[in-house]
Amino acid sequence: MNENQIATIIIESSIEIHKEIGPGLLESAYESILAYSLSRKGLAVERQVPISLLWKDMLVDVAYRADLIVGGLVIVELKSVEKFHPVHAKQLLTYLRIADKRLGLLINFGLPVLKDGIQRVINGIIPRDDALFDEPETDFL
Repeated sequence: MNENQIATIIIESSIEIHKEIGPGLLESAYESILAYSLSRKGLAVERQVPISLLWKDMLVDVAYRADLIVGGLVIVELKSVEKFHPVHAKQLLTYLRIADKRLGLLINFGLPVLKDGIQRVINGIIPRDDALFDEPETDFL
């Protein structure tokens, strides 16, 4: 399964969860529920994955913790806030670069309509059925 196929399942699962539960919970609650839902669909899901960083000759053991890494390919960062800030996408792009991943999803469960709170963040080029993404960029669904 490629990044885009995994992302589709993540987005569909997130929308289903949001429709059933709605906004207002802590990010950690949505993380637990989404991880459970994705694993029930047969995807490998890692939670709170520590990512190290080698800077010059210094190793930072835990530069950040990815909320979820799905299928070993897609980093998912979850929010439960009123709105995204530009720094959220920039942080996710940094996480993708450090972890050597190409696709990240920023999902904000804090909005009334989840579709308005899903952002793909691209590190490099990922082929899609209808187009190629330039590197690096972000786009909104």
